[in-house]
Amino acid sequence: MRANNTLNVLVNLPTGRFDNSKFRPMIMKYILVTGGVISGVGKGVIASSFGTILKHCGIQVTSIKIDPYINIDAGTFSPYEHGEVYVLDDGGEVDLDLGNYERFLDIILHKENNITTGKIYQHVITKERRGDYLGKTVQVVPHITDAIQEWVEKVANQSVSEDGGKPEVCIVELGGTIGDIEGMPFVEAFRQFQFRVKRENFCCAHVSLVPQPRCTGEPKTKPTQSSVRELRGLGLSPDLIVCRSEKPIGDAVKEKISSFCHVGPDQVITIHDLSSIYRVPLLLENQGVIEFLNDRLQLNISMPRPRYFMRKWKDLADRIDHLRKDVNIALVGKYTKLEDSYASIIKALQHASVQVGYRLNLTFIEAANLENSTKADNPVLYHETWQKLCKSNGVVVPGGFGKRGIEGKMEACKWCRTNDVPFLGICLGLQVAVIEFARNVLNIETAHSTEIDPNTDHPIIIDMPEHNQGQMGGTMRLGKRYTRFKPEENSILKQLYGNKNYIEERHRHRYEVNPQYVEVLEEAGLIFVGRDEDNVRMEIAELNGNNYYVATQFHPEYLSRPLKPSPPFLGLILASIGKLKHYLARGCKLSPRELSDNESDTEYPLIESTKLQSSSEASKSNSVVSSND
Repeated sequence: MRANNTLNVLVNLPTGRFDNSKFRPMIMKYILVTGGVISGVGKGVIASSFGTILKHCGIQVTSIKIDPYINIDAGTFSPYEHGEVYVLDDGGEVDLDLGNYERFLDIILHKENNITTGKIYQHVITKERRGDYLGKTVQVVPHITDAIQEWVEKVANQSVSEDGGKPEVCIVELGGTIGDIEGMPFVEAFRQFQFRVKRENFCCAHVSLVPQPRCTGEPKTKPTQSSVRELRGLGLSPDLIVCRSEKPIGDAVKEKISSFCHVGPDQVITIHDLSSIYRVPLLLENQGVIEFLNDRLQLNISMPRPRYFMRKWKDLADRIDHLRKDVNIALVGKYTKLEDSYASIIKALQHASVQVGYRLNLTFIEAANLENSTKADNPVLYHETWQKLCKSNGVVVPGGFGKRGIEGKMEACKWCRTNDVPFLGICLGLQVAVIEFARNVLNIETAHSTEIDPNTDHPIIIDMPEHNQGQMGGTMRLGKRYTRFKPEENSILKQLYGNKNYIEERHRHRYEVNPQYVEVLEEAGLIFVGRDEDNVRMEIAELNGNNYYVATQFHPEYLSRPLKPSPPFLGLILASIGKLKHYLARGCKLSPRELSDNESDTEYPLIESTKLQSSSEASKSNSVVSSND
């Protein structure tokens, strides 16, 4: 019967085309990615790159990230602790590596795709309280390890694509480094798991650092040998060893690692620091990863034609490497000492910049340094920070929590508003823009947010009671939600979104614009062109009279993709290079890269621009309300 079915498929195939997917077994395949020597070695990018290669081979891929910390999720982390908190469609607050997976693979993950020790123990303890273990002593082995394996198997079979297709390969990244005490239950779980799913369906890739000390310039393999030895001692033998290094390492080093780590030379992959992360899948593919995975996991895929394989990805990487013009963007934030705190925003800005053919020159500005208190304590730092802001072509004020830097963010909003500098506020960025407008245009001097001043006389920003339940984790307004554009408004963002009446974007906030002040704000020129489906919550604000002064309550950065930039970020970059109105006048139909260098917004005086002040005048405008206010 099986042979007959195969024959029927062969007979019915169109001439000249062979569809290997018809013959791939529907047994789930697993690739486990572990790390050694140091954390942050690049496991997330390597795991994403494996998925990218397989997806270009026509294989449906899903991903799981395991974080051994005891927190239930990443929602209560400070960005300095673990980088940004990434938000999924279903409201899951997860590790930033899931953002890498979604951007690389263009898939939609779920909160269950992020496993933590806290989730596993909570799951097991709940079962114990229900009596599911029939009075047995609950232990790490077998109960915790069984729960991990069952969770992985369940999540691996959930669709993550828009067409609802079932995944064929699940890539699991185990966070931390081998040897961490927190990760031991997971390592033991996968030691058992490889026998549970059988060897031909399980592959382990170990990512390790090969340092190159400057004093000798020689790559050192001992850390990798020790890491692999420890992994093998725990019962997992790596099928691939991915060596991360600052500079390329030669075949002699690969052969040495092969000899001491009990793998073949073709199973040692070297990834040095590259011009962009988008070159990592290409470098992996050049070293025979497709052939190895095809043979090791019995994927039964036909080898792609080199000339056309991953063509769009290669074009993207080449385009990034050959950018010659810069666009200067300032990010005015609170967590600027760690770039991972704003990982998705940085990626979204890069996606938009590459799309228009510009190289992103991003300057991080500590919001508190723009405040008068810094001017009194450290005037040199204050003026240097303002100089950086004034030199920027555009400004982003991102989300955040807490009091520190709030006044500085308002000063940045005021600078952009009064000088017609392209501006994009996100989440808290919208809220501070509204407060600044109320203070300096409506002359409501005590306007504030109840998050910062619960007793303010003019609560322009208020909390949402249903999303402020006394607990911090998972109680905000989270996940993908509708935003409806006001049909009567000629909105810039509506045009950038393709003139849609509704859009869906991801949210993460507990405070919102007070509806009682909306009418007076709009009468003064700050228009809320986008609202929620119930017309109650303000989602998008645009300022009349400015070329691009836009703020969103949602986080558009989470849905930005390398080949499909987020519209608000695309608008910011276009406005920053002086081509937004030209792009809009073309109906947003033209590829932004096709805009001529000679075409600028001066040909389209749709909005009268305000002349930029000099740096010296800027300092004065920070402390004195202009006559136009």
